[in-house]
Amino acid sequence: MTKREPVHCHVVEKAARDLLKERGVTIEDIAMIVFDMQHPFYKDLTMELCIDSVDKVLTKREIQHAILVGVELDKLAERKQLSEPLQSIVEMDEGLFGVDETIALGSVFGYGSIAVTSFGYLDKEKVGIIKDLDTKRDSKIHTFLDDLVCSIAANASSRLAHRLRDKQERLREEEILKKDQEEQIG
Repeated sequence: MTKREPVHCHVVEKAARDLLKERGVTIEDIAMIVFDMQHPFYKDLTMELCIDSVDKVLTKREIQHAILVGVELDKLAERKQLSEPLQSIVEMDEGLFGVDETIALGSVFGYGSIAVTSFGYLDKEKVGIIKDLDTKRDSKIHTFLDDLVCSIAANASSRLAHRLRDKQERLREEEILKKDQEEQIG
């Protein structure tokens, strides 16, 4: 067996972003959720800031890996390639099946308690594109993807809330940049 080289981080990030696009989820869709969550607290919030925050969240490996795994399982279920009873559980998005939330929630912990509570809210309320993904209208299965979008939006919302507070506290740009760089780990 030959030793394989690790997959380059840019390849993984591109694959995760491509999967979102392939499944009909845009950065703007997620950013709209972030905007709606944060606008009550920051009246001068712009969509550009929300888009930037979603973009930054999508650079994290944990998020990318969760997207790759979750969407692959959704696609396998669409092709009826999972073993029973898992096929039926994923296909019907069984209410007591929590693995989809577990994978998505696992990628939320890096953004603090705001992200965790926001994830719970989004998972329960199913707003924006999350509701569209959760409502079966065609042969697509989004058992994992709807929760992953909750995770991305919750993370981006939490990240943005922290950055806006940093600006309110008049942290120097170098301090904010350092926090952004530290965030990229993982």
